[in-house]
Amino acid sequence: MLKHIPVLLNEVIDTLEPKDNAVYFDGTFGGGGYTRAILEAANCKVIACDRDPFVKTFAKDFYEKYSGRFAFSHAKFSEIKSVIDQYKEFSPQSRIDGIILDLGVSNFQLSDPERGFSFRLDGPLNMSMGLCEENALDVIRKYSEKDLADIIYQYGEEHFSRGIAKSIKKNLDKIKTTEDLANVIRDRTRKSGKIDAATKTFQALRIFVNRELDELENVLQTSVDILNNGGKIIVVSFHSLEDRIVKQFFKSTVANSNGRFQFLNKKPITPSKSEIDSNPKSRSAKLRGIYML
Repeated sequence: MLKHIPVLLNEVIDTLEPKDNAVYFDGTFGGGGYTRAILEAANCKVIACDRDPFVKTFAKDFYEKYSGRFAFSHAKFSEIKSVIDQYKEFSPQSRIDGIILDLGVSNFQLSDPERGFSFRLDGPLNMSMGLCEENALDVIRKYSEKDLADIIYQYGEEHFSRGIAKSIKKNLDKIKTTEDLANVIRDRTRKSGKIDAATKTFQALRIFVNRELDELENVLQTSVDILNNGGKIIVVSFHSLEDRIVKQFFKSTVANSNGRFQFLNKKPITPSKSEIDSNPKSRSAKLRGIYML
């Protein structure tokens, strides 16, 4: 079975420093890499969630191996408060000691053609991570050319967004799969270096379909209110849009907290050369964190 390799795993655990009797929240459970490492590092508990229904299978194994120390909810991480409220036996006051978020797309999602995330694998034009109101095909069909161009520019930072949107709408009847869409984009714009011409548009549609930036802003806003003293928030981001949100939120939180919050690391932690060599998808990862005194 395909494995999802957790990025910056050692750095996340070293930064979090799991403690006995503490309660942690893993908002992006995936294959359970971070959760497993936390539960192995200390006699603690983890409340995990993931919006992807596929990962429920992995959660079953954790219930057996870490009985009484693990709980899982199929939910978006923006629902962190309601998820934690479900497990009073773990946290009677609905407060926790650490939050971990890995914002990357998992190997399970990228490698399954039926999920429609990758232009390298032809499949339905989906891109939903789960618990979404629409998919990528809905978006290109429902939204106007102008709105589609704005989505591609805002979430993909694609300078040819208007031409791409125009071409998509013009060829709408020909677009049903990821390969169809990628070919329309490639016909309209050129490859930039090693980056496929479809990369930025696919990123934009995925972020919009899953409302990823809104989800991130919401979970960060809620997280600072449910930490115990000494609690930490650790985020691993993979592209400039989400990293900018994390960086600005942490900076603002620390600056306006009257010393209540501090940086765990003033500069982002990035993968080592050996990790990048063994897992090239980790190369853009950045780890940022803050903690409450």
